[in-house]
Amino acid sequence: MRALPVLRTLVAAAVVPLALTSAPGAHAASPVLVACGESALVDAVNTANAAGGGSLILAPLCTYTLTSAHSPGGAGQAPGLPNITTSIAMAGLGTQIVRAPGAPAFRIFEVDGPSHVPGANGQLSLTSVSVGGGDAGLGVGGGIANLGGNVALTGSTVRDNKASYGGGTYTDGALTLTGSTVTANTAGVNGGGIFTNGGTVTLIGGLVVGNSPSNCGALPPVAAAC
Repeated sequence: MRALPVLRTLVAAAVVPLALTSAPGAHAASPVLVACGESALVDAVNTANAAGGGSLILAPLCTYTLTSAHSPGGAGQAPGLPNITTSIAMAGLGTQIVRAPGAPAFRIFEVDGPSHVPGANGQLSLTSVSVGGGDAGLGVGGGIANLGGNVALTGSTVRDNKASYGGGTYTDGALTLTGSTVTANTAGVNGGGIFTNGGTVTLIGGLVVGNSPSNCGALPPVAAAC
């Protein structure tokens, strides 16, 4: 009967340091524990944005299933979660954030920088989180659309997403993948895994494999990172 409380204690001990150190510029406020559920995650992102940033500890082994878009969005499609406009870190443990099967088309994340949204300073850090099932339709970035912001993935996975460009991830900001995997994503035009429209892409010990029609795509003169 004591196994579950002990597991929660161990998870918190392992994950809290990650959340505190993962987000560049994140506020030093105490990390917030997010219950396993769509509304809890949406509310936590809205609260962090309103506070100017924050660190979120996601429920371990939880699948956050998104049933609808929760923000107007840009670049051709709305995101399932509120737009990231401040510095937000999310740390999980075997945690997934996915679009519900049969739900209307929407991407999972949109990270907005000042070049797209005046006053925005979107910075998203994901640690041990899987992002899947996003569908941006004719838009860009089915899993993550980085629109002039900063995105860092550590030990995370982006899979089974689709869009016209950047089925997994579209970026014209800064994108860093450390020990992360981008796989099984699909683009209608180019960059099934990652599409680089501008900015920088850094891969450190990660894999971008098994995406269609290509793992990576880019617009000249930007060179594809993989």
